[in-house]
Amino acid sequence: MTTLPAKPTAVRQTAPNRTGQQLQKIALTVLTYLLAFVFFFPILWMLLAAFKTEAQAFAIPPVFTFSPILDNFRTALGTYFPALTHSLVAALGSTVLAFVLGLPAAFALAVYPSRRARGILTWMLSTKFMPAVGVIVPLFLIFKNLHLLDTLPGLILMYTTMNLPLVVWMMHSYMTEIPFAIYEAAKVDGATVWQEFFGIALPLSLPGISATALLAIIFAWNEVFFALNLTSSDAAPLSVFIGSFKTSEGLFWAQMSAAAVLTVLPVMIFGWVAQRQLVRGLSFGAVK
Repeated sequence: MTTLPAKPTAVRQTAPNRTGQQLQKIALTVLTYLLAFVFFFPILWMLLAAFKTEAQAFAIPPVFTFSPILDNFRTALGTYFPALTHSLVAALGSTVLAFVLGLPAAFALAVYPSRRARGILTWMLSTKFMPAVGVIVPLFLIFKNLHLLDTLPGLILMYTTMNLPLVVWMMHSYMTEIPFAIYEAAKVDGATVWQEFFGIALPLSLPGISATALLAIIFAWNEVFFALNLTSSDAAPLSVFIGSFKTSEGLFWAQMSAAAVLTVLPVMIFGWVAQRQLVRGLSFGAVK
């Protein structure tokens, strides 16, 4: 009895599948580049406007062929460095203070949880739900009575309260990833609570600390509403510095674009350098 050879069904099914997978990868790649272009286009438009004259920046239809100029950057650099100093001090100072206050709280809620732990975390997060415009009047009066208006300590305090829920929530998530058996072994060896905090929790949470610190700095650096209402000149950060190019004489769009480019540049460089730590830190607390 002769047997018929098997039909090459596997080959016939595999070839179309591979073609379909390749087409799907190409489509996803094209879609990714399109989305990246859509999100990057406003930055590209701002960058082009920074090298135009004011007439070219306001031209309709838009001008795409022009001779680049640097006059806008020279004008912006005239008042750039004081605002840059204010932004650096406010962003870094508030981030350090938020970590000094938030890390012990996150450690206590993660390692020594109570029945009220979830309620405390929810309450802290609820402070971010209220719109900023709803609290600006009482904040302004409090800052005025405490003589904190248009001061760097006041700006640092404001940004600290803004970033503190972020620090507690993110670091709580990272610290719950640490196996509890490590703490139990440390307790058997006679470790105190502070030794557990400084010797176990902090070293094992370094990726999360770096990612959270980067996000806190970016949030403080980009904040404009509180800075615009609580500062004027002596402590005005870069977000207020950009708005100074809208005067009673009109809007200097090209100069404002140059100021925006100078404002975004330090954060972009810092984010580019720390992108590996950021991705590692964000993924560290994502897997249970």
